[in-house]
Amino acid sequence: MFIEQLKNTKYNLLSYLPIPLGFILLMLFNYIMSDGIDTNEVIQQTIKTFGVNLTFIFLITPLAFGLLLLLFWVKFIQNQSLIRLTTSRNKIDWKRVFFSFFLWGAITTLMVLGMYFFNSESLVWNFKPDKFFVFLIIALVLIPMQTSFEEYLFRGHMLQGIGLATNSRLIPLIITSVLFGIMHIANPEVDKIGYLIMVYYIGTGLFLGIITLMDEGLELALGFHAANNLVGALLVTADWTAFQTHSIFKDISEPSAGFDILTPVFIIFPLLLVVFSKVYGWNNWKEKLTGKLHTINN
Repeated sequence: MFIEQLKNTKYNLLSYLPIPLGFILLMLFNYIMSDGIDTNEVIQQTIKTFGVNLTFIFLITPLAFGLLLLLFWVKFIQNQSLIRLTTSRNKIDWKRVFFSFFLWGAITTLMVLGMYFFNSESLVWNFKPDKFFVFLIIALVLIPMQTSFEEYLFRGHMLQGIGLATNSRLIPLIITSVLFGIMHIANPEVDKIGYLIMVYYIGTGLFLGIITLMDEGLELALGFHAANNLVGALLVTADWTAFQTHSIFKDISEPSAGFDILTPVFIIFPLLLVVFSKVYGWNNWKEKLTGKLHTINN
């Protein structure tokens, strides 16, 4: 339904090319320009010059405003409803958004607190109220815009466009998941941890794509992604991550590719799929994830 609903509208497949293609070319240019450059060192120098908050704004604002560009394109160029871009339901189900947000936010918080109390050598107290609350305001405005842009681009615009072009659910699921992972390839985390972290990025994209197709809408993915980035940015920072913030804790451990990268993809995300499927009564998994599209009869 999430993809099929567009079959009953006037759509132009070529209109699905400019924004994804432009974004991919921009990411490719960024990757080429950063090749051989210590991106973490560049971030550290920017922080020394402009400070943590301004550096964060510089990094996240293009993606935040990308949301406005994408919504404008869908509404006024494609002449498609923003509700159809978001969900197959008659209106956006905000209860789903908030359920996913608070569920993953709570799990993330518990994991961080567990790490702090049981592995205090790696995670240290970093809370400075005057700096934290200024960052909190910035984060509450920009991070949901950034995560929503990525969801609307990959699990909305691209998933629907590729689905319409291929008459498939599986092909857009795989393509958008891989592209979502590749989008992060220039992050300093990749330099520090290695390409194994791409398993996490692509696995996260696959998880978000699955819940979008199974739930016939973006609501759960929007909530999860916002919680992942917002709660994560507020709770933990490190000197080797893309987003360095005035968070409550700071990770001072030496980064390595290990169990903590694979655990979410192979243990936590499958458990979340079980939870979501029980709460929302998902069924017919094979058809919804791998089946062909069907024409909807009004």
